[in-house]
Amino acid sequence: MTQLVTVKDVCARLGGVSRMTIWRYQNDDELGFPKPVYIKTRRYWKEDDLSSWIDARA
Repeated sequence: MTQLVTVKDVCARLGGVSRMTIWRYQNDDELGFPKPVYIKTRRYWKEDDLSSWIDARA
């Protein structure tokens, strides 16, 4: 089962960026930032997708 991480966790993993930065990443098609999974109104990201994206950018 894939683990889901919150926007707070995503911000921390990306070096303490803001939620606005995450929103910008989501809306920039050239970055290829992973799409979130919505549960009601909350955003979550799949841990595997986020890790792959970070590794590809390193």
